[in-house]
Amino acid sequence: MRLTRKRLCSFLIAVYCLFSLYAAYHVFFGHRRRAPAASSRGLRKGASPARGRRGREQSTLGSEEWNPWEGDEKNEQQHRFKTSLQILNKSTKGKTDFHVQIWGKAAIGLYLWEHIFEGLLDPTDVTAQWREGNSVVGRTHYSFITGPAVVPGYFPVDVNNVVLILNGREKAKVFYATQWLLYAQNLVQTQKLQHLAVVLLGNEHCHNEWINQFLKRNGGFVELLFIIYDSPWINDMDVFQWPLGVATYRNFPVVEPSWSMLHNERPYLCNFLGTIYENSSRQALMNILKQDGNDKLCWVSAREQWQPQETNESLKNYQDALLQSDLTLCPVGVNTECYRIYEACSYGSVPVVEDVMTAGSCGNTSVTHNAPLQLLKSMDAPFIFIKNWNELPAILEKEKTLVLQEKIQRRKMLLHWYQHFKTELKMRFTNILESSFLMNNKG
Repeated sequence: MRLTRKRLCSFLIAVYCLFSLYAAYHVFFGHRRRAPAASSRGLRKGASPARGRRGREQSTLGSEEWNPWEGDEKNEQQHRFKTSLQILNKSTKGKTDFHVQIWGKAAIGLYLWEHIFEGLLDPTDVTAQWREGNSVVGRTHYSFITGPAVVPGYFPVDVNNVVLILNGREKAKVFYATQWLLYAQNLVQTQKLQHLAVVLLGNEHCHNEWINQFLKRNGGFVELLFIIYDSPWINDMDVFQWPLGVATYRNFPVVEPSWSMLHNERPYLCNFLGTIYENSSRQALMNILKQDGNDKLCWVSAREQWQPQETNESLKNYQDALLQSDLTLCPVGVNTECYRIYEACSYGSVPVVEDVMTAGSCGNTSVTHNAPLQLLKSMDAPFIFIKNWNELPAILEKEKTLVLQEKIQRRKMLLHWYQHFKTELKMRFTNILESSFLMNNKG
């Protein structure tokens, strides 16, 4: 009898234990099975606001309703997390932030920053004493400062890498630029600055010998030189060609292409607004335009004396001429390269460029033999190049035969090329800085 009671008690205890285990299993593990499915759905809904904005809203099951795809969702979530982690590891492996500060002490700096880098400046007032902006290109973080208040010794230098933008076109500008280079030299010597590159508006005759002493290859500290005009120094190793760009010193703006710019009929075959120098090819150009009455079909406004500053009215007239002309005539001045070439591109007006060398020391280099305008030619600029303005009448006659659709396609091609040109320069510039500065850090 005692044995039977013992067995009965043992049986009841075993049943009680089994029931307790069963209840505990449901309490502790039943909710956990459902939680990942609900959590997964919550994450997918909450982490995809962009999909919702595109109208791809996803419906979800109630938290207590069985989800036949629960296992698949778990696997998908795990796979997505693993993939994201791998991508993150790959994108950050071996990479560090690279900081460069640009000191804009010449108007060409605004072309670099606002037109090529598409950067913004604060404040927007062009007369402000101090303006600054920031931009990121790949792994490189750029900061830009400009304005009259940017004076040597009167602003903090808290970066290791600097690009200094200077004007060396004439003697007075060279003196000012030299003071900046001496200031930068002191920063390098006192180890407050590690690397320096210079973007230089060179002399129009390519007489830039004054900066030679500062170049690192000559015992100086300037590691890289980006120079405007066809300098024979250009070797694509430590000296590179840089474009002149638009006349930012005359407040030529960043132009955003519009539908009307592309598609509207333009009332003028061509335009030329500029100074006529005595005994220059510009005089020949004006005579040729008058011969066949083409000056009546083109927007022509000549003046005898160069004017460094624009009025609001003269700037608007010039922009209207570019916008309303299919071609922009670009005769040489002191140098073949002129602001007008880039300004015409901004408005989709094809530059007709006088492709001849001017007096001075500019010319072919060790890497290219296609002067003048080697940079533009190397990037396949879709311009009309001529050697003599006697070729112009035939060009204008051909222009008269083009239908609007052909002109629209040409404008699209020109604007697309110009945007690609600026983007390519931005990437080249960044890659050159990174390659040079970072390599020297390792050395």
